[in-house]
Order: sequence, then structure tokens, then C-alpha cells
Amino acid sequence: MSAPAAKVSKKELTTNHKEALETLEKEQQEAVERIDEVQNEIDKLNEQASAEILKVEQNYNQLRQPFFQKRSEWIAKIPDFWVTTLISHPQLSSLLGEEDEEALHHLTRIEVIEFEDVKSGYRIDFYFEENPYFENKVISKEFHLDESGDLASKSTEIQWKSGKDLTTRPCQILNKGGRKRLREEPDSFFTWFTDHTDAGADELGELIKDDIWLNPLQYYLVSDIDHEEGEGEGNGDEIVGLEDSDGDEEDSEEDEEDDDDEEGFQLETVIFERAPSLEQEFTSSTNQNFGSMTGMFLRRLLLSCS
Repeated sequence: MSAPAAKVSKKELTTNHKEALETLEKEQQEAVERIDEVQNEIDKLNEQASAEILKVEQNYNQLRQPFFQKRSEWIAKIPDFWVTTLISHPQLSSLLGEEDEEALHHLTRIEVIEFEDVKSGYRIDFYFEENPYFENKVISKEFHLDESGDLASKSTEIQWKSGKDLTTRPCQILNKGGRKRLREEPDSFFTWFTDHTDAGADELGELIKDDIWLNPLQYYLVSDIDHEEGEGEGNGDEIVGLEDSDGDEEDSEEDEEDDDDEEGFQLETVIFERAPSLEQEFTSSTNQNFGSMTGMFLRRLLLSCS
């Protein structure tokens, strides 16, 4: 008979529990320290990768320049290319008012200039022809790193013509009483050039640089697609009308089937004389309706003789 198990005091249980917790904490602390060491190595590799990626980006940025120049030359041959592109962009279009669009009809060219050190910033240049809104031929907005290493921005001062400042022009609005009241309407695309509050969060600049500038053609073509779809919708009633007329003619087509059969016999000789190679295929299709087969062979005959 085995000896009875020794009783463990409450104090001993408490001591053992504390020791187990201390051991677990030490193991966790050691794991955290090892994770931190490995993470430091990963961060070093990420820094090296960023430096290498920057060199590659700088190299390819130079290689892209001749193609950007060639693209700009072709774009110049298309009237209203840039305003069409901007108003077709799903995000940018929501920032453009009617008068913004009118002013942007005078936009002839957009260029994005990335600085030699790509990380240090970039500049977006907007070229305009003579227009009734401002005197500037070029309006630019630049993003660069300031002395503290934070991203900052500056812009060309827009020389608005008298009464044409789109950033402060009042907008007439009718109230419930039918009276007109004036409200300042600052929500113009051109207010972007004067907004330097948080350059690091300037989504519009990034949108133009990384999306529109890299492939403006995809947004320019959206307007053509929308135009074609609109024309298709405009012809919808005509299509429905044709479908209805087709339904009304079903009975008459059934009445004409016998006539088609008779015409098929008369046309058979002509078909086989003009295209003898179809005779074997025709005779092997005896299970098909003769009139419909004749129509099919006529279509093929026209194609083979064209």
C-alpha cells in the first residue's frame, strides 16, 4: 500500500505560483528583446531597400523625360485635352465648378517636374493661353522639404483680372422668400494654389503627380466612352420599336416559310453553280429546314464571292 501524498501548504502554493509567474515574465521579456533585435535588422534592410528603390526611381525618372516631352507634343494637337481629362477624372471632377471649367478651357499644358532627389519634392506647372480670368501664362505649385524636414508648399501668385477672381467671387442664391442674397463661394479649384496649411496631406497634388500625369489618356478617353453610351441610350426607343415590330411580323414570317422553301429550290442551282464547294455541306444537312439553310448558304455565298 502506497504512502499518502504529502499535503502542500497554502504558503507553498503561493510561492510556487509567484515563481511560475516570474519565470513566464522573464521568458516573455526575453522574447520581446529578441523580437526587437530582429525588427532592427528588418528596419535596416528596409532602409537599404528604400535607398536602392530611390536610385532606381531617379534613374527611370530621367529615362521617362523624353517620352513625356513627346507625349506633350502630341497632346498639343488635341483641343481641350487637359480640361477634358480633368473633368473626366472621378475625384478631381467633383472639385471643379462651372467657372473653373471655363477657365481650364484655356489650359494648354500640364507638366510635373520631380526634383533630382525624388524624395525632396516636385513641382506642377499649369500653362495657359491668353484668357479673360488672369494674366499668368504659367501657374505652379511646388512641394518641398523645409529646414525641419517637413513637407511644405508654395505657389505662383495668380494675377486675377478685375472682377474675375474665382476664389472670392460671390454667388447669387435664392432664399425661400424669393429674394437674392450674396454668399462668398470659395470652393474653386484655384483655391488649391493658395492652400498651404498641410502640404503633407495635399491629396490633390499627389493625385495629379501619381495618377493623372502618368497616364492622362485613360481619363481623356472616358469622355468618348460616356458620349458613345449616351448615344446608345438615346437610340433605346428605336430599338424597342424595332423589337415590337419584329413581334408583329412573326405571323407573317411563318406564312412566308412555304414561299421560302419554293424559292430555295429555285436558288439551289444558282448557289451551287456560283459556289460548288457548298454542295457537299448542304446535302449533309438534310435534317435542317430548307428555307433557313438557303438563307445561311446565301450569306456564306456573298462572303465567298465578295
